[in-house]
Amino acid sequence: MAVSLGLFSAFSTVQTALFLKSSSSSSVRLAGNLRVATFAGSAKPATTEPKKGEPRGIMKPGRVSPEMQTFLGGLPEIPRTQALKFIWAHIKQHNLQDPEDKKVIICDNKLKKIFGGRDRVGFLEIAGLISPHFLK
Repeated sequence: MAVSLGLFSAFSTVQTALFLKSSSSSSVRLAGNLRVATFAGSAKPATTEPKKGEPRGIMKPGRVSPEMQTFLGGLPEIPRTQALKFIWAHIKQHNLQDPEDKKVIICDNKLKKIFGGRDRVGFLEIAGLISPHFLK
């Protein structure tokens, strides 16, 4: 406790140091008994906006197969996330979830074309079943 009070008293006796931005690389100034080092920043002004890069991974638009284009209304490229949204919107709009087990999707003719002709699909399988429709 005595050491921390000693440090506090040493700092409290020093007058407030002004930190000035310097155009030179660095400088050391004395303020009372306290040495203050200032370092110049880069020449570029700081921007407040974060840089927005191009989408990557599942957010990147990819070419789709003709079957998927038909389902999506003719879109030649779409991100996987948006394709899943279209599929889920179709499922909800046409009430295609099994009433007894909401995890199971009962496929209509449109969904059968993109799900390989399957009658019933688990909701966790959907992402895997649309993968072949995204062309390299």
